[in-house]
Amino acid sequence: MPNILIIEDDAAFCQMLQKFLTKYDFQVQTSFTAPDARTKFLETKFDVVLTDLRLPDSDGIALLSDFKKINPATQVILMTGYAEVGTAVNAMKNGAYDYISKPFTPDAIVKVIENALEANEELLENKTTVIAPETTKIIPSKKTDANAIVLGTSEASLKLEEYIKLVAPTDMSVLITGESGTGKEVTAKAIHDNSKRSGFNFVAVDCGAIPKELATSEFFGHVKGSFTGAVEDKMGNFEAANGGTLFLDEVGNLSYENQIQLLRALQERKIKRVGSNKEIKVDVRIITATNEDLGVVVEKGTFREDLFHRLNEFSVEIPSLQNRFEDLALFAEHFLHKANTSLDRNVVRFSKEVWNAFKQYNWPGNLRELQNVIKRSVLLTTGQEVEIGVLPQEVRVPIEKNSVASNFSKSEFEKDRIIKALKRTNYNKSEAAKLLQVTRKTLYNKISYYKLDL
Repeated sequence: MPNILIIEDDAAFCQMLQKFLTKYDFQVQTSFTAPDARTKFLETKFDVVLTDLRLPDSDGIALLSDFKKINPATQVILMTGYAEVGTAVNAMKNGAYDYISKPFTPDAIVKVIENALEANEELLENKTTVIAPETTKIIPSKKTDANAIVLGTSEASLKLEEYIKLVAPTDMSVLITGESGTGKEVTAKAIHDNSKRSGFNFVAVDCGAIPKELATSEFFGHVKGSFTGAVEDKMGNFEAANGGTLFLDEVGNLSYENQIQLLRALQERKIKRVGSNKEIKVDVRIITATNEDLGVVVEKGTFREDLFHRLNEFSVEIPSLQNRFEDLALFAEHFLHKANTSLDRNVVRFSKEVWNAFKQYNWPGNLRELQNVIKRSVLLTTGQEVEIGVLPQEVRVPIEKNSVASNFSKSEFEKDRIIKALKRTNYNKSEAAKLLQVTRKTLYNKISYYKLDL
């Protein structure tokens, strides 16, 4: 009979769960505190530990570490709230088997426990290696990199992942569009890392930062003495990326003359350094990005149509953070880990108030803004938890929230939140209910109460 330990400070919920699991022929013990749980774990060999992520005197992460040192074979399952999903995902990398979000159904928890027990049997039989279910998707590079792309489980993120996997193995030119800060360069790098060119260089160029007069030299290089300031030979971006991928960010900023030079290089697959007559063959895949509509720019006559079609063999639109808002926790936890690494800190989590502020804010700067806010917050945090006071003023008190609070009644504010949640999830009521942290039935009742014609 499988032996299970439940660690949960909510006594009523803990006892109810114990009673339910006992009916499934599990032998179940309970603990309401971390010290009691550690004592019981030392005294008894448990097959599965089911622990709440947050406890008044400790947390599930600390217990996970302790339990794995004592008995690595015990499978640990974390019970989490919505805001803690990202933390649970990181815990899985440190040995947790899985997590389950509250509220959960009885059938769901039994299924997770049964899977954990099956995985344990396979591990003991040395038939396979146990791999925790993936929620956070990191597309690997030949060289692991802190900027590896992180994809969530929202519909928009899954579609983006599908496009990356589809186009990466080809040699098609890719045009990446999306709002500023959505991660266009990171997506371009992911395409490169998943292509047959991944063993060669990925060269990123910000076309908006190159003066028109220097663009030719930047792209194709120059020889010593070819112009004032050319004190030595220089290799250009095309040569540096030979065999690999050249990423041109904000390509719409190139001058018309530079567009002609770029088109010629792509057509002939040959370049000449400035001041040289020697032709150099280049084999480069081109990925470009822009936050403007190049089709409109073509119609205005400021961007060559033939170059546009050459660059736009396949297009990928990066969704804004608002359009994959349910992945906010995953992105936040990823950036927390990055900030800890770069600043040599050990901040473990965000407070409940911080999560509420994150969910209320609109994030006009998308993932770049989220990353900057988290890095700043980690720098200002002295303990292990990011508190509301270290957030920038605009995130702590969103303008949208202020205006709603002052101009609408409580019921109108609630109605407004429901409408926005539905829009964010493309009117998927189940996903909207998760975003609002209410049951699907409650959401339907609210929609009916406010007479929302959806």
